[in-house]
Amino acid sequence: MWRKAKIVMAGVCAAGVCVVPSAAGAATAPTTNTAATAQAGTQKAETNQTKTQKAETKQAGAKKSVPYCARYKCIALTFDDGPWPYTPELLDTLKKHKAKATFFLLGRKVAYRPELTRRIHEEGHDIGNHTWTHPSLTKLSDGEVIQEITSTSDIIYQTIGKMPDYMRPPNGATNARVASLMTSLGLPQIMWTGSTLDWQARDTKVIAQRTLKLAKRNGVILLHDIVPETVKAMPSVLTALEKQNYKFVTLTTLLQGRTLRPGEIYPPRGK
Repeated sequence: MWRKAKIVMAGVCAAGVCVVPSAAGAATAPTTNTAATAQAGTQKAETNQTKTQKAETKQAGAKKSVPYCARYKCIALTFDDGPWPYTPELLDTLKKHKAKATFFLLGRKVAYRPELTRRIHEEGHDIGNHTWTHPSLTKLSDGEVIQEITSTSDIIYQTIGKMPDYMRPPNGATNARVASLMTSLGLPQIMWTGSTLDWQARDTKVIAQRTLKLAKRNGVILLHDIVPETVKAMPSVLTALEKQNYKFVTLTTLLQGRTLRPGEIYPPRGK
């Protein structure tokens, strides 16, 4: 009797699984040992961790998809009529402040200063078409308008390897006919939310004051890098706007992924 009970208690264990005979001699269901249980718990914990990581990655991706200027206070500074001998100083200032801008260039000046044009492009600024000779487009024939624009787009492409995405009519002079011609050429018309009239002021302090007064979120400010007083005003202007938490961006960034229609005026008149 004692010998039979001893055999029952001993049972059989192999490969981490024990089978204990019942009193009648039949084997009961196998039971896993402590190591197997711990392994299962670890696998479950790893699965939960993976799910958490995937959720965090998804959340981070959603955050990245939000346009830059929807998250930050942006402003687009635009400079017309260059490139000019004062432009390198302006580029140095922009680089120091990690600021990006948009330059509307004259074709004849691009042809004369290709290296400076390439520097503007290589430092991450937008380049737009501002015609070849800066005429009032509304006073030209259709053929003359097309020649002014296409010759400028061509020289920009030859210089930086990229066609301009935008044009700005000199003096903002446009009408339905010019808009129709720009539509045929595939170019939106870029205006401004505020002009400093720096070409009239010719005073560093006045230009700085006007720029700060015109500044607003998603604003497009018109300036000229051919005006030396404007270039001299930029360090103080950028410093002051930085203190107001502005981010200086290209027109492309300001548009937040929106594609303008050819011929469309942006910003709309009166905005």
